[in-house]
Amino acid sequence: MATAFLVDVVGQGGAVSPDVVSGRLRITKTELAHALGLSRDSVSKASRVASPATQKRLRDMVEIVNRVIPWAGSELAAFAWYRSQPLPSFGDQTAEDLVHAGRGEAVKRYLSRMAEGGFA
Repeated sequence: MATAFLVDVVGQGGAVSPDVVSGRLRITKTELAHALGLSRDSVSKASRVASPATQKRLRDMVEIVNRVIPWAGSELAAFAWYRSQPLPSFGDQTAEDLVHAGRGEAVKRYLSRMAEGGFA
């Protein structure tokens, strides 16, 4: 289920806009880059923003935040969860830690399992 957050941050071509993401989450691009485990240039320079690696991390983060919004209550609360909530299934690493390590898909599978009534 797509929320307004996901619809707003993904452009018509399917690319995630770091400008829109940082605006919606009320953070700087530097903070966004840190939350993704990337350099500031990766979310600031057009050539780097368009790279598959940057887009993968951006997409993982926004899809995770989007899935958490309904039970967190807001985009900002969902982003706070992404950055700080330890996940027992992953040795208490956060979703942010896992996205940094290229394991965003594992977090999305975990959230799907939780939504279906699974255990942490």
